[in-house]
Amino acid sequence: MKRILATAALALLTVPTAFAADTRLELPLRELINSPQARAAGIDGSVRFYLAGEKTPAVAARMGEDVTNKKTNGVGKSDVESCNWVALSALKALQEGAKDRGANAVIDIVSYFKKNEFRSATHYECYAGNIMSGVALKATYAKVK
Repeated sequence: MKRILATAALALLTVPTAFAADTRLELPLRELINSPQARAAGIDGSVRFYLAGEKTPAVAARMGEDVTNKKTNGVGKSDVESCNWVALSALKALQEGAKDRGANAVIDIVSYFKKNEFRSATHYECYAGNIMSGVALKATYAKVK
């Protein structure tokens, strides 16, 4: 009986690797920020978001960097739906960080999944699996004019 339980426990420990993020998506960030879903998620427009390479207003002050690493349940959702949901969670965390620092923008946003940078002036990177989807963003808080 102990052997069966040990084998079952070992099998359960190896299962999560089968559900690891395996599909890489590049999705448009500006479209997501301007969506009704963003407003419903609490992206309130008080903080502006700019991907690295995207034109920004003049930067008056840089106020430190931050990294978010968010995951969400992907069960029953399309990859795009779960990626957008988790990206909104990451943006919300950056919005709150900006407000805490007195910043009005988050600039130089790059995807930072497993500490690998993906730069795009239009898209963010998401990894979607059978169970979980994840978005990691690295960015700089700033005051812009």
